[in-house]
Amino acid sequence: MSNLRPTKEQREQVIARAKECCEYCLSQSRFSPDSFSIDHIIPHTAGGATTLDNLALSCQGCNNHKYAKAEAFDPVTGRIVPLYHPRRQNWKDHFAWDKELIHLVGLTPTGRATIATLHLNRVGIVNLRRILCMVNEHPPEIH
Repeated sequence: MSNLRPTKEQREQVIARAKECCEYCLSQSRFSPDSFSIDHIIPHTAGGATTLDNLALSCQGCNNHKYAKAEAFDPVTGRIVPLYHPRRQNWKDHFAWDKELIHLVGLTPTGRATIATLHLNRVGIVNLRRILCMVNEHPPEIH
């Protein structure tokens, strides 16, 4: 089993790969008042390894809400589904912006469950998106 903490090299690779954006809510680290974390997509407690394939850049809000979860309830179907996995899934397949580009909309059970569980439309991030839209800094390029 791998170490829990990513190496310095892994951290640098994860940050570069994510283009310094949270891989869940797409918050940009350069505008965030909080630090970003390296998240184990599949939690270490569930057997997730500290490898590049299992690491994602996460803002503090998403990281705090995700904690050690890998699945959650889809609010529409009520079924337990996997949360969005940035290494195995395409963001655009599961999420879209509303017409104002402020709120995320779930396109799939995984998208909806991820939005609800990680609170991807929490007040602070919605306010930041609104302000960043006014100065043409949101949404960031989706990779």
